[in-house]
Parts: sequence; C-alpha cells; structure tokens
Amino acid sequence: MDISVFEAVGPVMIGPSSSHTAGAARLARIARTIVAGSFDHVSFGMHGSFAQTYRGHGTDRALVAGVLGFPEDDERISNAFALGEQAGLTWDFHPIELLNVHENSVKMTFFMKDGSRQEIIGSSVGGGQIIICEINGFLTDISAQSSTLVISQNDRRGVISDVSRVLAEVGMNIGTMKVSRHARGETAFCIIETDASIDDAVVARLKQVNNVLSVQAINLSEGEAF
Repeated sequence: MDISVFEAVGPVMIGPSSSHTAGAARLARIARTIVAGSFDHVSFGMHGSFAQTYRGHGTDRALVAGVLGFPEDDERISNAFALGEQAGLTWDFHPIELLNVHENSVKMTFFMKDGSRQEIIGSSVGGGQIIICEINGFLTDISAQSSTLVISQNDRRGVISDVSRVLAEVGMNIGTMKVSRHARGETAFCIIETDASIDDAVVARLKQVNNVLSVQAINLSEGEAF
C-alpha cells in the first residue's frame, strides 16, 4: 500500500489539527486561486464536523488565512482575523447541510467586487489533504497534488481537442482530464492535471482558444498575496 509523507507524519502546518486547520487553510487558498479575481466578502457554509468544532480547532482562522493567500505553515494564520480586516475583507460563518461530501466540508461563496458570486465546495480529507468537490455548481475532484488547469468553456465540438493541441505544442503532458457540464451545448468545465508547472504564457494561449471562457492555473509552489 502506498502511503504519502502527509499521511504518515502530517503536513508542516500552524494549528492543532491537520484536518481542521491545515486542510482548511489549503482549501481556502486553492479556492482563492480558482476564483481568480478581487473579492471583499466570503461566506463560509460549515458542514458536518466543521460546523461543530470550527471555533475550537481554529478552522475559522485557517479559512480566512487561506482566502488571504497564506500557506498552511504561515505563522500569520493565528492573526488572520486582524489581517483580514486590515485588507478590507469581511466574512461570515454559518452551518449548512451538504450532500455526498466528507464530514469536514465547507461551501465558500466569494462575493466579487464586480458584483458576481463564485461558489466552491471542498473537503479536508485528512493529513492536510483536500478535495475541491464543486465549482459554481459543476462537479470536480481536484486534489491539488499537482499543477492543475481549471478551464470554463462553451460546450462546443472541438474545444477539448484545441486545448489539448495547445498543451502538446508547448510540451506539456496531461496527467488527467475531466470534463463536466450541466447540459449539451451549455457551459462546461474542464479540469486538467499536468506533470509540470503552468506558466502565464500557456494560460494566455489557452485563453485564445475559440469558445474558452476562462482559464485558471493552480501551481502549488506559487505564493499568493491578497
């Protein structure tokens, strides 16, 4: 059986719990990367164990730290509320019942400065590891263990082929690809895990593909600042 170093000894982190603190911070940090825009309020719907213990385990501070872009081992996590207020961010926590998710799950609703909203559901599954389960109503299973492209596109014939061609031309190998859509011909999401870090030039080229609506790259080694 394969066991990762995170499962054996836990992640390098600030906080009492890999699931309730490190995992929560990572969830929110990856969610922030996916929404890829300016926001001034985040509503956290806390499900299961998160709803019961989030204050005692520091899950609330970890989530705010994550949306500020702080990594799981950042000492600023303990002071996330004050730093969030300084950055002009507001937030709220409320209990919620989600279906078919891990007990340590949260629905994060980002209120964007352009007036739109973006919703991401994710779970902390132990050892600091996470799963992004849903993005704006589209089912996903992003584990954030490798660089990942999150592409929104019109569901048209040839889009996936064109995206794959661009990645092949830049020498980027596709590890996994998953396409999700609500109905034929409507908006679809394409999640692509790659073997290498994704630079801005690749993202720019993908944004030029016909019927591609948006492209976000998740590179785990990147630092993000609010």
